[in-house]
Amino acid sequence: MLGDLWSFQGRYRTLHLTWIAFFLTFVVWFNLAPLATTVKADLGLTVGQIRTVAICNVALTIPARVLIGMLLDKFGPRITYSSILVFSAIPCLLFASAQDFNQLVVARLLLSIVGAGFVIGIRMVAEWFSPKEIGLAEGIYGGWGNFGSAFSALTMVALAGFLSFSGGFELPTGSVLNWRGAVALTGIGSAVYGCVYFFNVTDTPPGKTYQRPAKTAGLEVTSMRDFWGLLGMNVPFAAILCVLCWRLSKVGFLTASTYPLALSAVAVWFALQTWGIIRTNRDLILSNKVYPKEDRYEFRQVAILELTYIVNFGSELAVVSMLPTFFETTFDLPKATAGILASCFAFVNLVARPAGGLISDRVGSRKNTMGFLTAGLGVGYLVMSMIKPGTFTGIAVAVVITMLASFFVQSGEGATFALVPLVKRRVTGQVAGLVGAYGNVGAVTYLTIFSLLPMWMGGSDEPTPEVIAASNSAFFQILGVAGLIVAFFCFFFLKEPKGSFADLHEGETA
Repeated sequence: MLGDLWSFQGRYRTLHLTWIAFFLTFVVWFNLAPLATTVKADLGLTVGQIRTVAICNVALTIPARVLIGMLLDKFGPRITYSSILVFSAIPCLLFASAQDFNQLVVARLLLSIVGAGFVIGIRMVAEWFSPKEIGLAEGIYGGWGNFGSAFSALTMVALAGFLSFSGGFELPTGSVLNWRGAVALTGIGSAVYGCVYFFNVTDTPPGKTYQRPAKTAGLEVTSMRDFWGLLGMNVPFAAILCVLCWRLSKVGFLTASTYPLALSAVAVWFALQTWGIIRTNRDLILSNKVYPKEDRYEFRQVAILELTYIVNFGSELAVVSMLPTFFETTFDLPKATAGILASCFAFVNLVARPAGGLISDRVGSRKNTMGFLTAGLGVGYLVMSMIKPGTFTGIAVAVVITMLASFFVQSGEGATFALVPLVKRRVTGQVAGLVGAYGNVGAVTYLTIFSLLPMWMGGSDEPTPEVIAASNSAFFQILGVAGLIVAFFCFFFLKEPKGSFADLHEGETA
């Protein structure tokens, strides 16, 4: 497979076109992080407000990934991916023209939907590659696509500076950097590629049937115990959206009259989700259907993978969102330099996520691979907590530590999605959507904690540099401990999927 990867023919052509689609969604999704301090200064935002905007950047990705998983299983990846790429231009243009904090929040909430694009490619790649190769194929898709966040960190400041110098995309702003034009361009580029993708891919290889579940309103499970487990695992989705509403009320976006309305909207969404699960599994609930042993799967597998994605992808989203500012404030660096150094975290994706998938393919136990990489993630973050001003960790050492921690984070993501397509083939889109959504549950949770730590530790919305440094250290410690706890679940409760290294997917014949 590695030798044929550069052929750009057949399934490899589909793989390349799909990771590029994912790459562009990540460029769009993370176009704020390297420009955050510029946007803050330009619009006169507080630290709490700009951190709230960062939380909004991942908020609606939670329900969006669940919804996209359903649409994906029903309509296929070609239509679904093309649509979300074209849609990305709308929130980018809204953000580029925003004049106050409230407009930024609305635009960023809409833009967070674009982060759901990752789920689509998981199903597309699984349709084109066999189980024995799925780890590496999904790792390449995820790792090379994920590099979009590093690309944003590397280029957005330079692009904004160029547009300021050239006078392009002029909008009312007193900023030295034309962040508005830079953000707008990322959305326009993504929309153009959405049209290219639509006309150049197919959902499956020639002669292969795209398997769809009978119902897509909710995930199909195969036992009553799993039904109750699925309902329970949906509760955190609503809970974290309520936390987001609370956070938005604290910074003044939601008022005393609109806050209850927002909570009601979350309750309605949760009720619809629950009703969809009941409708999908109605025959199981009424004992009208009993799944034969060979058609069953354990939802516990999905639940543990959701936890792994909280601690790897959830932490990545949180760290990528705060790392440019972390380097800027910790080492007193210019914005552009801090953005370049911060990009090293996502830059590792180019090799780490494919490596995680490849390790999962070659070691012979996807379960043990998952546990080992998650434990390494935990240790890596604990070491990152030692990066502070005035300690032994100079800039070079800090970058090395960051890249080592990132390797385990990204490899763990690759190992997670080496397992996801093997759980139950006909509901792969929904399983990927649920697991992916939990990554964003983790991101919102982590970013909320990150936004509150300075106030908890310093008692002020405008913390001192010392308090900021202490809160950064505590944040990485929280990430590390969470990783070690989930590694325990992987080693002792996760099971090896059937056919982990087979030549054909479940239900396929030669």
